[in-house]
Amino acid sequence: MMTMNLKTGAADALLFDLGRVVIDIDFERTVARWADHAGCSPAELAARFSRDDVYQGHERGEIDDAEFFGKVRAALGIELSDAELLDGWNATFIGEMPGIAPLLARAARRIPLYALSNTNPAHAAHFSQHFAELLGHFREVFLSSSIGLRKPDAAAFDHVVNAIGVTPERIVFFDDLIENIEGARACGLMAVQVRSSDDVARALDALGL
Repeated sequence: MMTMNLKTGAADALLFDLGRVVIDIDFERTVARWADHAGCSPAELAARFSRDDVYQGHERGEIDDAEFFGKVRAALGIELSDAELLDGWNATFIGEMPGIAPLLARAARRIPLYALSNTNPAHAAHFSQHFAELLGHFREVFLSSSIGLRKPDAAAFDHVVNAIGVTPERIVFFDDLIENIEGARACGLMAVQVRSSDDVARALDALGL
């Protein structure tokens, strides 16, 4: 979904979500790994897992990994160790989104790149290590668990805009979720909903990058 304001010279900074935009993820892999460890069906666990207040608190850094895994263990009704829960938790990562690396490299030569991700300490530790080269294209990566704010809340976008030091109207934001796109636009950013790296490529072309 492309905003009509994308044209050559329209942006002074690009802001990217990470999951399903830069790094490919699939939560079904997490559930499958947990089910394998627990000896039960993935569907059983998927039905019990909820992105509730505990999940969101974990992403805001209000709940540490140990407490979160304790809550997950109780909610799922499985007796897995923290190590087994962490193994499944990080199984969500597949690899780079196909085609994104050269696009980031191309754009970074012309304009500052930043990232804003709803994430948690365990995931951040994992992707910071395993995708260090890819993340090196960003001048700064803003993590919800570090700044204490999540998309699509206006406070999260306002925090990043202030930190970048560019007016929101001159920032293009890329995300796969429509609620985050709408949140960014409500804060004055231009925004592109990403379904594949082709959407990023078309946006860069429109921006003359």
